[in-house]
Amino acid sequence: MLPNAKRGVWTTTQSAFVLLSVTKSSLSTFFIPSLFIIPVFHFSLPHLVNKPSMNLLNKLGFGSPRAAENMDSSIAQGPDDDIPAPGQQFAQFGAGCFWGVELAFQRVPGVTKTEVGYSQGFLHDPSYEDVCSGTTKHSEVVRVQYDPKECTYVTLLDAFWTRHDPTTPNRQGNDVGTQYRSGIYYYTPEQEKAAQESLEQQQKDLNRKIVTEILPAKKFYRAEEYNQQYLEKGGRFGFKQSSAKQCKDPIRCYG
Repeated sequence: MLPNAKRGVWTTTQSAFVLLSVTKSSLSTFFIPSLFIIPVFHFSLPHLVNKPSMNLLNKLGFGSPRAAENMDSSIAQGPDDDIPAPGQQFAQFGAGCFWGVELAFQRVPGVTKTEVGYSQGFLHDPSYEDVCSGTTKHSEVVRVQYDPKECTYVTLLDAFWTRHDPTTPNRQGNDVGTQYRSGIYYYTPEQEKAAQESLEQQQKDLNRKIVTEILPAKKFYRAEEYNQQYLEKGGRFGFKQSSAKQCKDPIRCYG
């Protein structure tokens, strides 16, 4: 699978398996020939197709060999020891594909910096390909740096709940996989308490069970540069989306 693949679908043709993986810019076709070799083509198609089971991909040899060798990394399971800027605090959230989630937080007044990355997994220094293998247990997360004098943690929680459906386990829309799970990852006991209280309040307004996990923030691995502020920079179609504070424009998840 290409490092920036977001979705795929399995089908068959003649004597070969065909894996169609939609990437941020194209649809990549991988062939596993049984009797002959078929070339690989790249062409654009809409992205609305279902993602294959990563367990099936792993069995067919598409998993991450590096992940299998480093699943017991104590570093990855350690705390996020990065330090925010003076007078700032960190918050960390997982709410599906991190592109749209990041843009939502960029628009919140008092947020001074956002980064997308991977956390809560077992592999040290994972790549996007590792995370998409479904074997590392990482979540796609947004780490938010904010000024508590201008933005409360409760405000960030409100943005988090508004941005996604917290009742779908390991899924947001057409994005399926453990990396898309809903999660609030706290840095302080105060954040943990606020997160729990916020979840309880949200549950009162929903008729389905919230599956959001609330866990201590662990080692944050900054994602590849092309993933940072992806929608603000134009996304896959080159149409920039505003990150202006309090902007109410609808967020197009894939640009």
